Amino acid sequence: MEIKKIAVLGAGLMGNGIAHVCAQAGYDVKMRDIEQKLLDKGIATITKNLERGLKKGRITQEEIDATVGRIK
Repeated sequence: MEIKKIAVLGAGLMGNGIAHVCAQAGYDVKMRDIEQKLLDKGIATITKNLERGLKKGRITQEEIDATVGRIK
């Protein structure tokens, strides 16, 4: 059985980190939390961390867009 999708419950420190690495590895990720503002904050943190990699030349903008696009 091949894993294709990941569900992450909670968008806090651990949750957004797990969602980040799974999405960056190519998995489709569903991230859930009790309030939309917590999900928005989690996505913002993931984006900020990815942009840090862009500034250091480790990833491209296209990779950032693809990674964030895999998180719903």
